Amino acid sequence: MKKIRTIIISILLAISLLLSVVPASSAGMVAGDVNGDGRINNRDLVSLQRYLNDWDVEICWLSADVTGDGKINNHDLALLQRYLNEWDVVLKPGVCVQHTDDDADTLCDVCAQSVIVYVDFYGINDLHGKFSDTADQPGVDELTTYLKNARRVNENALFLAAGDMWQGSSESNLTYGQILTDWMNELDFTAMALGNHDYDWGEDRLEANEETAEFPFLAINIYEKESNTRVSYCDASVMVDRGGVQIGIIGAIGDCYSSISSENTEDVYFKVGSELTSLVKAESNRLRQEGADFIVYVLHDGYGRSSNSVQSVSSSTIRSYYDTSLSDGYVDLVFEGHTHQGYRLKDEYGVYHLQNRGDNQGGVSHAAVAINSVTLQAEVRQVELVSTSVYQNIEDDPLVETLLDKYADVIAKAEEVVGNNRTQRSSDTICDKTAELYYRLGVDVWGEKYSIVLGGGYLNTRSPYKLAAGPVKYGDLQMLLPFDNTIVLCSIQGKYLSSKFVNTTNANYHNYYGDYGNSVKNNIQQNATYYVVVDRYTAQYASNRLTVVEEYDPTVFARDLLADYIASGGWS
Repeated sequence: MKKIRTIIISILLAISLLLSVVPASSAGMVAGDVNGDGRINNRDLVSLQRYLNDWDVEICWLSADVTGDGKINNHDLALLQRYLNEWDVVLKPGVCVQHTDDDADTLCDVCAQSVIVYVDFYGINDLHGKFSDTADQPGVDELTTYLKNARRVNENALFLAAGDMWQGSSESNLTYGQILTDWMNELDFTAMALGNHDYDWGEDRLEANEETAEFPFLAINIYEKESNTRVSYCDASVMVDRGGVQIGIIGAIGDCYSSISSENTEDVYFKVGSELTSLVKAESNRLRQEGADFIVYVLHDGYGRSSNSVQSVSSSTIRSYYDTSLSDGYVDLVFEGHTHQGYRLKDEYGVYHLQNRGDNQGGVSHAAVAINSVTLQAEVRQVELVSTSVYQNIEDDPLVETLLDKYADVIAKAEEVVGNNRTQRSSDTICDKTAELYYRLGVDVWGEKYSIVLGGGYLNTRSPYKLAAGPVKYGDLQMLLPFDNTIVLCSIQGKYLSSKFVNTTNANYHNYYGDYGNSVKNNIQQNATYYVVVDRYTAQYASNRLTVVEEYDPTVFARDLLADYIASGGWS
């Protein structure tokens, strides 16, 4: 008895001590009135934010525990933010061992605490290595700050990538994507679906990035030709826990063969169409059986429509890339890429599809989802395309400079000034000049042995699609012509030379003819053999019917020929 009395006294003393440190103003307060002024408004949000940032701020800690879980953390901040945004949130703190919600009012039947878990999904697609700020497009320094702030507001935030993250800038190309992989590691990305340009350096470079990535690469439909099994560097899906809710994420690549040099995928193939649909449905069923409450599909493929307003679309509109039967209970939300379009679409089953342009020009796709942790009912409360203008003026995060310093020796070549450009050059001008340089190189190397009709083929610049006037750095040219496609001499039958090159209607084909080419291009013999100089991408596109005869230096690419031309004063 004496021992019990001692325990009781100790408990009472502890309670007395606890009450002694509670501000007097907190008596009778409700959750959310953090500063104790009798109102719940943005001042409380600021006070709680400063408290969480370790500022010297006095708060009423009982009412600051907005969720009523006995802790003061970012969950309280997120719930208060949503309350102030007039979401359907009731702030009633309490403590409960096991929540129930039999009346489905989103409040625990026992403690009246909200049983809603808020998960914010942020998707990035087709970043194409745009790491540093330039005069033409933003880098990721402000984006880094924006994403970190998003996670501070909601610890349940998920960051997803829909492919084509690496290829496109000197910083990323010279490190073969490692600088972007490091960036994604630091931001704790949840997963990345593979895109077609993630194969631009071949499987070896892709696997090297996979080894350093602290997040999974997802592609349920990339298979080895020899073994007919999924490639080892990709997973079909991943399951993560957010606030007690299990979220399954499935990744896939679309039918993107035409956008990949065939030699880089000669050992693999993609299951697309009905095969892909079957794979995703089976994986969704497996994830559901393992406890997934919400399933996100990250697909490197997309519908070509630009719109920042939510549009409803039918299966006939989007069946070219997405089987809407997946939205009938298999997939709850879709992030897409590849087409560089910005859209928020809702299909006939009410499932949202988001893509936000490319090259870091559009920004971030965001979906805010409320999931009842008891009934597991989910509601997509908000979908938006967050423009770069939203965060372009916020403070830069030092992470970008840290990573640039890490790879300084590797990326130094990007800062080399190769010459001067007298006036701004358009994409067509750059491609036409590249076609001429292909031809002239071909004549110098192979002209004594072969009569060359033309140089060029499929040529297209990347963002920013123009070369500004003034000093030209190697990095400027690498951004415009990023692909490591070697230059080759090819043979071609006359009928294909005529239809695929000379008389093509494809505006991306740029051809330069010398004297011999001009003399024969209007009188091509259908069954005769002719010779052209193109790059590997054009040569390996099956429809062109080209046969590689010889390859030039495997370390020299289109941008190198253009760099030499500018260095010689060609555009000065």
